[in-house]
Amino acid sequence: MNTNSVRPEPAEGSLHSSGAALRQPEGRASDGVPFTGAPTGAPLAGGSAAESKDDFAAVLICGVDEAGRGPLAGAVYAAAVILDDARPIAGLADSKKLSEKKRDKLALEIREHALAWAIASASVEEIDRINILRASLLAMQRAVAALNLTPHEVWVDGLHCPDTGLKSRAIVQGDSKVAAISAASILAKTARDASLLELHERHPHYGFAIHKGYPTAAHLAALRQHGPCVEHRRSFGPVKALLKL
Repeated sequence: MNTNSVRPEPAEGSLHSSGAALRQPEGRASDGVPFTGAPTGAPLAGGSAAESKDDFAAVLICGVDEAGRGPLAGAVYAAAVILDDARPIAGLADSKKLSEKKRDKLALEIREHALAWAIASASVEEIDRINILRASLLAMQRAVAALNLTPHEVWVDGLHCPDTGLKSRAIVQGDSKVAAISAASILAKTARDASLLELHERHPHYGFAIHKGYPTAAHLAALRQHGPCVEHRRSFGPVKALLKL
């Protein structure tokens, strides 16, 4: 397990915590956001690392996941969720394997039934300045910091854990193995998709409502025709190449 000691900067990012929407001003993150890179094992079957039901009941597990590392435009989002064992949510899975309709339905259930949840983001400016991996971890830091409950452990999808000051573990394919991480993946994905619909309203000629910023053929064609907008990530190859023309 990774034990981290650096707290995030809670005053930055867009946060939606435990049913109450909070908007905080865009800001600048410090350069060199620290992160830990070693995976720390996988959970037992069913997503529990506790040795018994009694042990598990005493431990608050926070699942964390991100959405939007691959797109060429828009912020990267992350969510943190502490589920309530007394109010189980059926159908939780990796958000990428669910239909949009199913994700939206589950997102409402998660917000209603979870003990705590929070969503945060890192801006395009931050992505370009500190790179997408560190920006993703920064969004995760912000999401965990925004929870109205402090978890005992933070379980993160993937290979890296954000520095939260809490005991943490990285779980490869955690969004398919651990219910709390699945829930976090759903909240992060639905929040980011909603933000891309808003972006589409401001820049309709790029088709963000359809491809959500991913480098589809249609998106790349629109980029070549119109050039990048302010929400395109200048550090990503296809955008950077156009800027050099």
